[in-house]
This record gives sequence, structure tokens and C-alpha cells, in this order.
Amino acid sequence: MAINIEKYTSLLTELKNKATLIAVSKTKPNEDILALYHAGQRDFGENYVQELVDKEAALPKDIRWHFIGHLQSNKVKAIAPFVHLIHGVDSFNLLKEIDKQAAKINRVIDCLLQIHIAKEETKFGLDADELVHVMNDSLALKNVHVVGLMGMASFSDDKNLVRKEFTMLQALYKQYPQFKTLSMGMSGDYVIAIDEGSNMVRIGSLLFGERNYPKP
Repeated sequence: MAINIEKYTSLLTELKNKATLIAVSKTKPNEDILALYHAGQRDFGENYVQELVDKEAALPKDIRWHFIGHLQSNKVKAIAPFVHLIHGVDSFNLLKEIDKQAAKINRVIDCLLQIHIAKEETKFGLDADELVHVMNDSLALKNVHVVGLMGMASFSDDKNLVRKEFTMLQALYKQYPQFKTLSMGMSGDYVIAIDEGSNMVRIGSLLFGERNYPKP
């Protein structure tokens, strides 16, 4: 078992009253999740829909599951009944589908809009103009609640670049006083993210060790 309980405890102390810790458990076995669960962790993040569905069925029901991967519209139905927060909504069409599936089961699902802040073209997300349009269009939706923004900085050793990207995201976040969640920062850059106003961080390898990704 690769769980680092000592690191978990020190992270909680470091983040206290600053940010919610999402333990990113993608590709990790249920016993690793349970080890953190028994240490008190309740918020876990997953990237793959089927893996999330399987884990939700097998693990304690008071876990708050966060979907943090790139969500396809045809997969929304599978997680709609139980997902606590969807982090990476990057289009109005996806938001509409979440609203549609939530309405069928009489739920309101909290969502974060993903903003493209990194230099890498492979990262998903809205730009500032698209954010305005999506927010305006979302007013007509009754079963989704946009509660904030999410972003991923460039995978770079240039801390000034990373800080600049987080600063940009925080500036967009501040334009919407109704927002309550700014999800930015991962194992390699969470310290900068917290410094730039993040109140939710997604930590995986620091807690679970390196990942064994499933073969495609």
C-alpha cells in the first residue's frame, strides 16, 4: 500500500482554513481509498466514469465523489445520481446534458466551469469570452448550479509562468461574487495555487504515490 498518511496529516494542517483537499484516487485500488477514508478523508476525485461508478458502488456512501476528468456528454447519466461536484465542464452543451440528466432524477448538480489557462494546446477549457456566454446561458438551467471555476496550469518548472496562469484564473473568479469554489492546484503546484487564492486543491501522487495507468 502506497498511502502516505504522514503526508496526508501534514497537508491537512497546511491547508487548514484555506482549501478543501480532494484526494485524487484515479487508478488506485479501493483499499488505498479506504486507508485515507479511515484517516478521515471524504472528498475523492476520479477521472474515468466507469472506474468512478465501480468505486461508488463498492465504497462507503458518505464519500463525496468529485469528477475531475474530461467528461463526455454520453457518460453523464452514469454519474448523475451520486456525483458531488463535476469539476471540468468545458462547454454549454455539456452543462445542458448535466442539467437534463439531473432533472430526470430530481437533483441539482454542482458544477465548476473549466478555464483554459495553460500554454499546452491539449488542455481543455473555456476562454474568458466563452465563460461570459456560458454563464449567461446557464441562467435558464434549473438542475445545475455553477459554483465556481477550475483550471490546470502549464506542466512547467517555470514557477512565474504557473503563478501568472493562476493569477489570471483568480481574476476571472473574482468577477462572479456568487462563486464559492476555485479549484486549482495539484501535487506539483498547490502551494502557488493556494497563494493565488485557490480554495480547493486536487492532490494525487503526494498521497497515493505514482500512478499505474490502465492500458487503453
